[in-house]
Amino acid sequence: QVQLAESGGGSVQAGGSLRLSCAASGSTFSNYYVGWIRQAPGKEREFVAAISGNGRNTYTVSSMNDRFSISRDNTKNTAYLQMRGLKPEDTAVYYCAATATPTRSVMTTDAYDYWGRGTQVTVSS
Repeated sequence: QVQLAESGGGSVQAGGSLRLSCAASGSTFSNYYVGWIRQAPGKEREFVAAISGNGRNTYTVSSMNDRFSISRDNTKNTAYLQMRGLKPEDTAVYYCAATATPTRSVMTTDAYDYWGRGTQVTVSS
């Protein structure tokens, strides 16, 4: 079982950048796909990006792949979400999540078994 903790959220102006981190513990990190999912107020959770255990495969929502990129460093048991060109509509709580054995597409929010508590990202215009 893996435990996840997000960090790096905050308040930025439109056009700014943030890098979110997801620190993992409790299990062999490289065994897990990691995903980033966000939830804006009053909206359902939305898949953002995912990365395979060895980091070779990444999956990013097409509408965000020119601004967001996912990566991981298995030597540090940490995954990252680099966000650039932030917009007010990117305001949400961002969660990292993990699964060792996905039974459905990792681009869906319900593919994940383990979740962090989330980090707030607020983008002002």
